[in-house]
Amino acid sequence: MAVTGIRWSTHDRYRNEIYLTYERWQHIIASINHPDMANYEEHLKATIRYRTRKQDSLNPQKYRYVSAFADLPADNTHITAIVLFRFREGSDSAQISNTYIVTAYQKRIR
Repeated sequence: MAVTGIRWSTHDRYRNEIYLTYERWQHIIASINHPDMANYEEHLKATIRYRTRKQDSLNPQKYRYVSAFADLPADNTHITAIVLFRFREGSDSAQISNTYIVTAYQKRIR
């Protein structure tokens, strides 16, 4: 049985609450995606909490958070997190932030 719901949430340096679901985490660490992230979840949280973001030029709801780490495997130097900034309707029809991590991966950046 798969665990569902929110795995954790944190705030970025701009005070936006951002969450990661169990489903997205399983997607990230799947063998066909980014299994090298399995031992770097705390690095992912730090990337969201402390680093700046860059808005995607084609999708204004999509942001990329990038952070350098010295202890990544396979010559990787950075973790990148892709976050979608969305909204949902609350019970009183008010707009509620629904901002979540879509994926995360490691890469080498010179």
